Amino acid sequence: MFNVFRIFAPAMLYILADNQSLTCLGTETLCHRLEGAEVRIVDSKQRLIALLEAVGEAVVVLDFTSFDFKDVEELLMTRQRFRDVHWVLLSDELTDDFISRVSAEGSAFSLVGKQCDIYEIDQALRLAALHQRFVCNAMMEQLLSVPSRREARSVVLTKTETEILREIAQGKTTKEIAAERYSSFHTVNTHRKNIFRKLNINTAYEATRYALRAGLIDSAEYYI
Repeated sequence: MFNVFRIFAPAMLYILADNQSLTCLGTETLCHRLEGAEVRIVDSKQRLIALLEAVGEAVVVLDFTSFDFKDVEELLMTRQRFRDVHWVLLSDELTDDFISRVSAEGSAFSLVGKQCDIYEIDQALRLAALHQRFVCNAMMEQLLSVPSRREARSVVLTKTETEILREIAQGKTTKEIAAERYSSFHTVNTHRKNIFRKLNINTAYEATRYALRAGLIDSAEYYI
C-alpha cells in the first residue's frame, strides 16, 4: 500500500514523446498537476531533437516502443548529446537488455510501465524534475531476474511468427499485415509482441536486423 507522501518538484518543461493519444493525455494531466510545469507534445524524433536543441533542460517522457528511435544505441547517443535532460521511459514490453543498458546510465533514466499505479508514474515525474531516477516495482523485478532468464532463454518462433517477422522486416505495418492475412489487428499485434519478447528486441528496426542475420530476407528486399 503506497503512502501519500509527495515530492515537491521545481518548475520544469515536460516533453511528451508518445504516439498513443490516450496515454499521452493521461500523462499530460499528471504533469499539469505539478506546480509550474509546462508541457509540450511531440510526435516524432526529429521534432523532439529540434525542441531539445531550443530549450536545453527538460524532462522527456518517452514511450520508446511507440516512438521512432531505431534502437537503444540511438537513444543513448541522444542522451549523451543532451546532458541536462532527464528521461522518463513510460513504456510496456521493454526487453531485459534494454532495461539493463539504460539502468547502467545512472540517474539519467527513470523506468515506469504504463500499467503501473498512478502513484508510481507521479513519483517518476516529480523525481525527474530533480534529476533523480525512479524505477517502478515491475521494472525492478524484471531487472533483478535478468540473469536467470538469460540462462533459460531459447528462441523458438512458430511458423506464423516467422512469417510475420519477415513481413515486419519488409516494412509492412501491423495493419497491412492483418489485411493481407485476413486477420484482426489485435491478433497480428499479439504475434508482434510475442516475437519481440522472444527475440528480446523493442523495434521493427531490430527485427529487420535479426531477419537479415537469420536469412529470412535479403538486402534486395530491405536495405538498412
